[in-house]
Amino acid sequence: MRFTVGFKAKGKPEHVIVDAEDALIAAQRVKAEHPDGHIMYVRPQNRRGDTRHPALTLTVKH
Repeated sequence: MRFTVGFKAKGKPEHVIVDAEDALIAAQRVKAEHPDGHIMYVRPQNRRGDTRHPALTLTVKH
């Protein structure tokens, strides 16, 4: 499932789209890549809204 994770890094709000099994794992993946960021929200991806406001992509290393 795809989740949109909103976070604030260096005072600037951003959001990324993450493939994860659940919301907690999605938030942990973003926090691992942006340790200085503050997670503001995690929600299921909304294709219509996310198309209008494209997000960054998370580089996941397995």
